[in-house]
Amino acid sequence: MSSTGSLADTPQARQDTYRRHAEICKVLTDPKRLMLLDALRAQELSVGQLAERLGITLANCSQHLSVLRSALLVDSRRQGTTVLYRLTEPRIAEACDIIEAIVGSRRTSKDALPLAAGSTLGGA
Repeated sequence: MSSTGSLADTPQARQDTYRRHAEICKVLTDPKRLMLLDALRAQELSVGQLAERLGITLANCSQHLSVLRSALLVDSRRQGTTVLYRLTEPRIAEACDIIEAIVGSRRTSKDALPLAAGSTLGGA
């Protein structure tokens, strides 16, 4: 706790911060959502453009965008009849880059084997 004893340093505040962190991480567990974030890192795009780039249906793309909007990671604005989507927090792309670098280093490492679905680190 800081010397000022601010409310932000209380155990409850830290727990709330971890809860919010976990909520964002849950949103980022879907590969298509990660692909959407990546597509939006450089420019605003419409749902049609995003769906085409990802090779998914408009409905599926809209569902994923809705989840990203609920998590406040993506926002939209209307331009005429088109709705354009953009990242609300560009630093999320940097966070994804860090994870991608970790994944890449594990892919090239001989000792790092991917975990099978449902397995645990302890092997139990």
